[in-house]
Amino acid sequence: MENNTKGKTNLLPIIPLRGKVAFPQTLVSFEVGREMTLKAVERATQNGDRLVLICTQKVTEKDDITPEDLYETGCVAKIRTAAQLAGGVMRVACEGLYRAKTRRINVDEGGYFSAVCDEIVPVRGDEIMEQAYLRAAKSLVKDVLSSDGKITKEAAARLELCEEPDEYVDRALANMRVKLEVKQQALAERKTIERLKLFENCLNEELEIAKIEKKISSTVRQNIDKSQKEYYLREQLKAIQTELGEDAKEADLYSKKLLYKDLPAQLDVKCQKEIERLRKMQPSAPEYTVITGYLDQVLALEWAFETKDTESLKECRKILDEDHFGLEKIKERILEYLAVLKLTKNMKAPILCFVGPPGVGKTSIAKSVARALGREFVRMSLGGVKDEAEIRGHRRTYIGAMPGRIIYGMKQAEAINPVFLLDEIDKITSDMHGDPAAALLEALDPEQNSTFRDRYLEYPYDLSKVLFITTANSLDTIPAPLRDRMEIVELSGYTLEEKTEIARKYLIPKQLAANGLTKRNAKFSNSVLRFITEGYTREAGVRNLERTIGSICRKIAVQYAENKDMPPVCVDEEKVQAFLGAPRFTIDSALLEPQIGAAVGLAWTAVGGTTLSVEAALFKGKGEVKLTGKLGEVMKESALAAITYLRAHAEELGLQSGLFTENDLHIHVPEGATPKDGPSAGITLACAVLSALSGRAVRGDIAMTGEITLRGNVLPIGGLKEKALAARRVGIREVIVPAGNQKDLAELPETVKKDVTFYPVKTVAEVFALVFAQTPTKKSAPKKRAAPKRLPTPATERGQDSVRCDKNRE
Repeated sequence: MENNTKGKTNLLPIIPLRGKVAFPQTLVSFEVGREMTLKAVERATQNGDRLVLICTQKVTEKDDITPEDLYETGCVAKIRTAAQLAGGVMRVACEGLYRAKTRRINVDEGGYFSAVCDEIVPVRGDEIMEQAYLRAAKSLVKDVLSSDGKITKEAAARLELCEEPDEYVDRALANMRVKLEVKQQALAERKTIERLKLFENCLNEELEIAKIEKKISSTVRQNIDKSQKEYYLREQLKAIQTELGEDAKEADLYSKKLLYKDLPAQLDVKCQKEIERLRKMQPSAPEYTVITGYLDQVLALEWAFETKDTESLKECRKILDEDHFGLEKIKERILEYLAVLKLTKNMKAPILCFVGPPGVGKTSIAKSVARALGREFVRMSLGGVKDEAEIRGHRRTYIGAMPGRIIYGMKQAEAINPVFLLDEIDKITSDMHGDPAAALLEALDPEQNSTFRDRYLEYPYDLSKVLFITTANSLDTIPAPLRDRMEIVELSGYTLEEKTEIARKYLIPKQLAANGLTKRNAKFSNSVLRFITEGYTREAGVRNLERTIGSICRKIAVQYAENKDMPPVCVDEEKVQAFLGAPRFTIDSALLEPQIGAAVGLAWTAVGGTTLSVEAALFKGKGEVKLTGKLGEVMKESALAAITYLRAHAEELGLQSGLFTENDLHIHVPEGATPKDGPSAGITLACAVLSALSGRAVRGDIAMTGEITLRGNVLPIGGLKEKALAARRVGIREVIVPAGNQKDLAELPETVKKDVTFYPVKTVAEVFALVFAQTPTKKSAPKKRAAPKRLPTPATERGQDSVRCDKNRE
């Protein structure tokens, strides 16, 4: 039975195809780069139907073709996608619709081939014969595809379900490795029975070829060694890539870089595997950029190169002294490390933690250490870091994955032994994404950091030669396991003399240069530097002092900009007040006078030491105690302990028995917005309460610090140097300290020990004997009096967030 129904006729642009034959009911994708082909695609996409005629080129290697170089029979297809690639190449994907034969191929005025084509309508014959041939063909196709192995399981399943003879032939030939001429002959044949016969002959021939190939491959595989096999495959792959027009230059470039990079053996093998994967991929594949990004990161890191350390200890000391005044503990520790390294030639770098108030030079000394050792310097700020992945990186499976900040810093250093500063380690926080402090445990453990594993690299990286330096204002917020891995070096605040020397040697030259001035333009005497330090700054470090000097230099710069011939400016107290206004901080002698119900304590904060005024008031009531001033639990317990001691020893202290039951007691620590905690205000609380109960005035020119027990003993405290500096700063020259802190007095600067008298005490009775200078008044009941005055140390000026009356020491 024949079907002579007339098919469709269309005028369509032609896409010449090299090395392929397009069939109906199949998808075909290819790249086009010839101008005439690009124009044909452009013309088809402009049409609403997006139809083209795909004709196979007779000679694959020929570039400049004529209509005679194309087969007359082709496949009408619809363009699904057309994507522009680099180099003027376009990637086109089409869906075959039906077979068609051209009447005549012309060169269109648009510069592309076009032709009027007629649809080839299949001529059907005996249905029984067609089904017999179809079943035989299906059986042979299974054998061919199992030997070939080039078709996916999904495509084989779809092919098995196909029952239409012509559609089956088209789909099968599209997925098989068959000669181009045979495919073209099957495409042009109108009679279905003839197509099936041609297809069966082709299958038998391909089956024999597949068997012979398998036999040859098995024999050859046994006779060639591994290196010959790899060479053969690479050459074959290059030939295939060249034939397909694919570019392997990027993979070759990575291979060359790998040759010059001294990588560990296992990592080198891993990178070679990644490069081989890269060769087999299209640049448009999503995994392609993942592999190139990984190789870029690995090759950018240094795995063996290290800088040479300074050999001379004297030269190292000289550089450290040039950059910083004081800081002897740090300088000695660095010299110790360099000396041991020089003697042993190999040692694990220490993990140092510089703890101290802001502005004392923690960060800048780390830079000086790198310069003194002759190493690279890397700084990483940990303030606000709350994602553990920022330390250890992300796995490559995530989009936009990158190494962690430690590996990123090592890439910046370009050496395996830099000085690595982890700034503000006490400001780390944690959330649902993990704890960064826990991720730092491996990096900051000398026993483990030789195999630090970043999630992105997926290979251990040696950090054992890195000199890690961390900085912190307080140890309280650093987790104990992390703190245990670091060597703590404490930096105290500067004395007035040290600040003056630092300003003269470092700050003034720096600010003069920053504002376009020289030493000839402005001169500062030591006396005026002391005036600036005492009157306009109140801090443990020198950061505000530098800003103040910079402000003066800017005022002088304005004068020189207006009058270049102006003589040098000799900065004195009068000019300082003209530039900056009246001093912000002054010592009022009236505040140092004895007061009833008020005592001066000393506290330690993250920004240095400070004075702490404690007030107590007594009034008629029921024996209740009220504590205000945003006190922490420990400080509240200290206040209760002090009151309990006073009640237990009321008779010895000359207090009436009804004072505690017939009156209420209110204890307040001013600056109520600032949190306060710690046990070392115990004796201060006891003195203030006793003063309010007895009506005796407490000396205002003496400060105190110490923890009180129920038995009246005074226990040691921490942060003595910072507290002593705070007392000296506000004009107090006598300080009561626990006897257990006498060993700490030896570490105080000589200027402080010369100006301040320290009274070591063991019991609170000794404290009372020192602070109650005036004779007791006969009236012990509460009376009206002016509120006690406070020492001028506002929290807003100190820039602190909280006050601790003690400093934890491990």
